[in-house]
Amino acid sequence: MSEHILVTGCAGFIGMHLCKNLLEDDYIVLGVDNLNDYYDPDLKKARLTQLEKYKNFKFKKTDICDLNSIDEIFDNFKPEKVVNLAAQAGVRYSLENPQIYIQTNVMGFMNVLDLCKKHKVSGLIYASSSSVYGGNKKLPFSVNDSVDKPISIYAASKKSNELMAHSYSHLYGLNTTGLRFFTVYGPWGRPDMALYIFSEKIAKGEAIQVYNHGNMMRDFTYVEDIIQGTRASIEKNYDCEVFNLGNNRCEELMGMIKIIEAKLGVKANIEFMGLQMGDVEKTFAEIEHSKEMLGYNPKTSISEGIPKFINWFQDYHS
Repeated sequence: MSEHILVTGCAGFIGMHLCKNLLEDDYIVLGVDNLNDYYDPDLKKARLTQLEKYKNFKFKKTDICDLNSIDEIFDNFKPEKVVNLAAQAGVRYSLENPQIYIQTNVMGFMNVLDLCKKHKVSGLIYASSSSVYGGNKKLPFSVNDSVDKPISIYAASKKSNELMAHSYSHLYGLNTTGLRFFTVYGPWGRPDMALYIFSEKIAKGEAIQVYNHGNMMRDFTYVEDIIQGTRASIEKNYDCEVFNLGNNRCEELMGMIKIIEAKLGVKANIEFMGLQMGDVEKTFAEIEHSKEMLGYNPKTSISEGIPKFINWFQDYHS
């Protein structure tokens, strides 16, 4: 009998890739998503179309903030494990609309936690974020570092998820695994992220805004590497853990732009800007703990991964 896995945020970027990977291994997957309009819902619907090709996939359009609706889904589907990827994403948007982050990322996550307890789910795997490291200056970021100084409400909401999960593991013996994702990119990626924005604008000959005068460094992680780490977390199902899922490389943002220019054959028109509120200058994942406990082994460099994204991008937009 195949394991039943409930994936929230299934029409999201990572959610779609994870569901596809699970479905190909014959897991029975129920996906939940509210298909909100934070970015183009047509992209979310196109991702869902990819999943609806599988007979072992079912979709329910609902919001994790709707407790009764989610409770009914748990009741009927009886998931053995839950992967919570539903969240209001984006650091910059959290400056404009902080309430939605508390509603979805804190109250919604509380509903998921409580229902995992109520329905005796064997493990909850949930998305955290590299943003919890805030303004930490020590690089690379280790899971043993203090993360008590988030510099955006988005980061604070993700840190609160880790604390809430720890409480439920301690109080009720619920297995929880938090995954701190580092700048995930790849085919079907999010249109609010730099790679997508830059590719779209450079292709159209429009100017791109580059913050902190280009002095930004990120640990860019290809989506297939993220899925490998997430799958290992589902299978290992530890009592109470937090892992970094990054590429263990600190890359210059300008290097990413050069790869886009080379792939598109177009020179970028760059407007340099100051550092944005809530943004951090560098992210860099230390992944020893993830290697040891999950066998996590990211393989994709940006020189390989970015052209794969652009191939998808050109195909999707054609």
